[in-house]
Amino acid sequence: MARLAVSVSAGPGGYREPMTDTPAAAVPAGWYADSTTPGLMRWWDGTAWTDHTAAGAPAAPYGSVGQRPLLPADRPVYSPFIWLIVLLPLISLALLFAWHPDLRYVAGPSGARTIDPLSIYTPGYFAIGAVGWLIYGLSVFFAFRDVVWLKRQGVVRPFHWAWTFLYAPVYVFGRSSIAHKVAAPRGRATMWAMIAVMVIGFVTGIAWTVALTAGMVEQLRGSVG
Repeated sequence: MARLAVSVSAGPGGYREPMTDTPAAAVPAGWYADSTTPGLMRWWDGTAWTDHTAAGAPAAPYGSVGQRPLLPADRPVYSPFIWLIVLLPLISLALLFAWHPDLRYVAGPSGARTIDPLSIYTPGYFAIGAVGWLIYGLSVFFAFRDVVWLKRQGVVRPFHWAWTFLYAPVYVFGRSSIAHKVAAPRGRATMWAMIAVMVIGFVTGIAWTVALTAGMVEQLRGSVG
């Protein structure tokens, strides 16, 4: 892919504005060579130059993807959106323990005792399912907002938010990897937090299953006795 050739002209405040065949406002946001300082890249936010700079990278070979510029040490890498994606699953876990189905047994056509489905599919059951889908939708939305936020911080080619449709932790892990590359040693806190939430969810799920199974066995013994 040919690189965009951008020249500059003097602008207000001592900065210079990109000069292309299109109006300045149409020049996409991105890193451009600062002609006032050789070897320096300056971030153009789509409307004006910013104070964000980074060391210039050599031109990438044809067909290859250029290296992402590093972020300054004082640039934030964690948005509120990424933390919401990480912590939202805890709501489902809390609701899981708040659901206490009163299981009932009924006689089937053959006379064998079985669980009454109506004792499982209670309002609490459907509430947990609805909250799960709500969290899924919010995670996708927050991932999109997080990518927009990262671009404003100067991150080039952030991990795509659409991976959240597959599984929210996939986005968190990919995002953490790129954030760490451009802001090392920072960028991995959300990854470790996501792993902790997943471990908590796994342990909580096992504990809830054991408790539910024990309750079912106890009720079955009581009904038989």
